[in-house]
Amino acid sequence: MAIGLTEEHEALAASVRGFAERNVTARAVRDAVEAAERGEAAGRPGFWDALAGQGLLGLHLPEERGGQGFGLLEQAVALEELGRAVAPGAYAPTVLAAAVLDQGGAGEELLAGLADGTRTAAVALDGALSRDGDGRYSGRFEPVLGAPVADVLVLPAGGSRWVVVDAADAAVEPLDSLDLTRPSGAVEVDGLAVPAGRVLDGADARSLAVVLLGAEACGVAGRALDDAVAYAKLREQFGRPIGQFQGVKHKCARMLIALERARAAVWDAARALDEAPEQRAYTVAVAGVLAADAAVECAEGNIQVHGGIGYTFEHDAHLLYRRALTLRAFLGRGGAHRAEAAALAVAGVRRPMAIDLPDDAGPLREEVRARVAELAAMDPFAQRAAMAEGGWVTPHLPKPWGRDAGPLEQIVIQQELKAASVRPVPLMIAAWVVPSLVQYGTPEQRERFLPPTLRGEIIWCQLFSEPGAGSDLAGLTTRAERVEGGWSITGQKIWTSLARDAQWGICIARTDPDRPKHDGITYFLVDMATPGIEVRPLRECTGDAVFNEVFLDGVFVPDDRVVGPVGEGWRVARNTLANERVGLTSSFQLGGDLPKLVRLAAELGADGDPVVRDGIGRLACDEHAFNLLGLRATLKQLSGTDPGATANVRKLVAMEHGQRVTEFGFGLLGEQGALTGPWKSDPRRRWTRYLLASRAMTIGGGTTEVNLNVIAERILGLPRDPAPAG
Repeated sequence: MAIGLTEEHEALAASVRGFAERNVTARAVRDAVEAAERGEAAGRPGFWDALAGQGLLGLHLPEERGGQGFGLLEQAVALEELGRAVAPGAYAPTVLAAAVLDQGGAGEELLAGLADGTRTAAVALDGALSRDGDGRYSGRFEPVLGAPVADVLVLPAGGSRWVVVDAADAAVEPLDSLDLTRPSGAVEVDGLAVPAGRVLDGADARSLAVVLLGAEACGVAGRALDDAVAYAKLREQFGRPIGQFQGVKHKCARMLIALERARAAVWDAARALDEAPEQRAYTVAVAGVLAADAAVECAEGNIQVHGGIGYTFEHDAHLLYRRALTLRAFLGRGGAHRAEAAALAVAGVRRPMAIDLPDDAGPLREEVRARVAELAAMDPFAQRAAMAEGGWVTPHLPKPWGRDAGPLEQIVIQQELKAASVRPVPLMIAAWVVPSLVQYGTPEQRERFLPPTLRGEIIWCQLFSEPGAGSDLAGLTTRAERVEGGWSITGQKIWTSLARDAQWGICIARTDPDRPKHDGITYFLVDMATPGIEVRPLRECTGDAVFNEVFLDGVFVPDDRVVGPVGEGWRVARNTLANERVGLTSSFQLGGDLPKLVRLAAELGADGDPVVRDGIGRLACDEHAFNLLGLRATLKQLSGTDPGATANVRKLVAMEHGQRVTEFGFGLLGEQGALTGPWKSDPRRRWTRYLLASRAMTIGGGTTEVNLNVIAERILGLPRDPAPAG
């Protein structure tokens, strides 16, 4: 998923990428490198006029100021694509300067030349000019990105005040730049008189830089990831592609996760620039942490995957790395951004994950609100029956079990139910059972099981995992043998939630041992009161017994309890597992969370400690990122486009975040962490319990390692593991 979400953004990105492929060639990039090695100012690249002709330089500027009339988000979309190409020259510095001038209220005479490409510009992001009694300005700034090739310089004069000077009126000294494709320099003015029209106020250049340079950083990260994946598919070692090795898969998957987090953060910061100051500051702080770090992580990973060839000067990998490191330097210290995020988090600032629905949602909302009001007026039993009958419990499913609701209607229903304090039936395991019965069940099965399940009258458990078959359910050994009138099931299941309370269970068992392991499996509905079933509580490391072992010894299941064709249960099970993973990404939390961590730090008097603040800031960025991934996936669905990698990535990010928060909170306890005991009344003991419980978060619903393989193979297209011998 790129920074932009809408079809219009996708079309813009495709257009800019096509332009870059035609014009920002490998030769153009190397020309800039060779000029830098000779100590020459590269000047404007050969594609500059074409770039200006496309209107990209003024994409984010109002039409009345010579621009295209779009916004910063559209410019971020373009910058991401040009960042992929490591576009040399003054594009990023110029559009950043234009954004600062526009925000500061500059007139058309200052902006027109930047928008049409006749002038280039650069912005000094740190320091401030001094002003003498005669109103003349002096000061020195270094480094300034793009200064040696700029015609116009935008210099800070303290606070939100900015001074615009012509480069000819300043001393500009080229510096040895880490980025060989784009120069940096020192800028000095001494007693310069500046006309009033060139002194601007009200611009937040640092926030604008985080959005625009952060977008370019996302492009660098995306290019590095693509290059690493392409090489891993082709490069062979030990007789097979290196992309088949799990270590390489996991590295590439981690690169994708970093990139997705960064894109989400930059997107949100771009749309928050016109919002309340604390919202803008929070989103900018998160983007400042995540965007540059993602570029560096992916550029480093690209070199690592390429090995020795990636370390050579002739390969482009080091150019991506140099660009990534340079962007991180100009975006500012990560510690400062984390401190800002922490200060806001401690103050109680959170970013609402609001969804702006289209204008035509009004009539739908009125209809849903009226019906929800009727539900709210019912007594609990009548309400449950009405919700089940009306499809309100699972509105996304086809009628009569749901409402055939698309993404827009689902969101409206969720919002209106919440506003009216109407709580749908807590389906728990049944939330994964119902879709499978709707898709694969017989009419008789659906009529028998779905209405009472949707009313909350049936508790289900899931008999899938086995001691020797966890994530690899195709390796299960529980067998079902044909007997008169049905099947006899024998085997052992493990990690079964609700087994002591459930009336029914969904069970997969092998019915044909001679077929390949994904075949010959059948999906059964099992009455948990059937003779031959023994449930044994399974104590976890917390000391509790939430899970269970279930032993099945000749358990009879009649033919009418088989879901789907005999031997095709893997397809039915995969439908169940897909629904499980979607549910887990939004609800599965066993440890602490950020608000609880902030309260703990305050209770312990540690919330002012700089080291603690840094950790809270890092975790605030984590939390914000995985919430954004969910929001962006929903918005993609609303727009009718594919959310792509988000579900798998968000699940993994959320689970690891929960563990990190819990481990950090436990670490604050000091020696008190060595104690346990009654935890409900003592917050310190509670965090010890959280820590023990949190270890399950990266196991349940698919382990971290399996999910990394899924991301690498199914999303990045890396080769699957070799089939076992024999």
